[in-house]
Amino acid sequence: MDSSSKKTRSSLFVVALCFLTIAVDGYDLIIYGATIPRLLEEPGWQLGPAGAGLIGSWTLAGLMVGLLGAGPMADRIGRRKLIMAGVLWFSVGSLLCAIAHSPHALGVARFITGIGLGGVVPSSVALTIEYAPRSRRQLYSALALTGYPVGGVICALLAIAMLESHGWRILYGFGALYIVILPVMFFFLPESVSHLLDRGRVQEARALAMRYGIDFDQVVSDEQEHRRSRIGAAGVRGYRLLMSSEFRSAILLFALMCFCGQLVVYGLNAWLPQLMRKSGYPLGSSLQFLLVMQFGAVAGNLCGSWLADRYGSKRVLAPFFLICTASLLVLSQKPDFVWLMFAVFGAGLGSIGSTTLGYGYIAAFFPASCRGSAIGAAQGIGRIGSILGPMIGGWVLASNLGHHWNFYAFAIPAVIAAVVVTFIPKAGHCDASYAEV
Repeated sequence: MDSSSKKTRSSLFVVALCFLTIAVDGYDLIIYGATIPRLLEEPGWQLGPAGAGLIGSWTLAGLMVGLLGAGPMADRIGRRKLIMAGVLWFSVGSLLCAIAHSPHALGVARFITGIGLGGVVPSSVALTIEYAPRSRRQLYSALALTGYPVGGVICALLAIAMLESHGWRILYGFGALYIVILPVMFFFLPESVSHLLDRGRVQEARALAMRYGIDFDQVVSDEQEHRRSRIGAAGVRGYRLLMSSEFRSAILLFALMCFCGQLVVYGLNAWLPQLMRKSGYPLGSSLQFLLVMQFGAVAGNLCGSWLADRYGSKRVLAPFFLICTASLLVLSQKPDFVWLMFAVFGAGLGSIGSTTLGYGYIAAFFPASCRGSAIGAAQGIGRIGSILGPMIGGWVLASNLGHHWNFYAFAIPAVIAAVVVTFIPKAGHCDASYAEV
């Protein structure tokens, strides 16, 4: 029976809730880069570029820990609990950042915050994909992942309005207020239908499918097909399934793509305001570049997903990474204002936009029994790049290398990411049919 005949709630409602949770990650992406200029001037801290880059990397180390642990945990205990726990953890971590009394305390607080964020994105993306119509998986994923740059836009606007007058602590204080969305999630965020079915909670799964218009018979059919397969028959799921011959090469390529993409995204977002200040722009103007970059990310996410649903994720991701490369090369030449804005916009489209599209590609590629683990693994390993990104930016900024290398250092991994995407194999599993290249 097609459950859609008794639909009482739109799956876009799930997208909206996941959008709110993913906005947490976007806010956190921007907050450190926006506050670095003030942290470098904090009285008594004596913080230099290398030390600031190290603190930025501590955050991302926490994210890597959270991602690697949260993916398989979500496949075990469900997406809903992990999302709520991640939001709570992020709020507490942001509060600790706001009251940090030294660079060391801030670094520890940022590490704690990162662990909480690691539980948010894999579960949110997986949940969005599972509630999306099969022909619109990339679009629904992109709508939810638009929360990523929107959270960054909110942070950038707050920084422009309040950083100079109220200092850096207030931005982290606003992050702690995110805890107010927890009651909404508790009462309205649904669990994954596939997860409930996998755990034998058939009646709950059927009721949710009917409420959201999901074809329950198709979900059951997909689950049975997986169990009939050589791997599924052995009850293998999570990381063990990812490391099987069926998915091993794909997950390694996705991880390498994420590594390069995250290096670019976090390196640029941590250091773009400071790079622009070094080029002669005042703090307020350099923060505006960060804002334009987020608008580019929103455009890349929405337009890219529309194209991916029609032409395939691979055919979209590789050109997007090359747009990022070209934009960074333009930035390295100190162009006039119009080209400068276009280049910053393109850098956001091709870096953050590509990263968010990659989430949807991974989620649609893998079956439900290892979807959370796949996102967590690829992004967790990819976070090594996000750890290196701020460090590399700090090293280049503190070195005697020329202005061009501030941007060449991030253009190179963008090219590598574009090449890696071309080697990702076609999806072979029924759940992955809409990730077709």
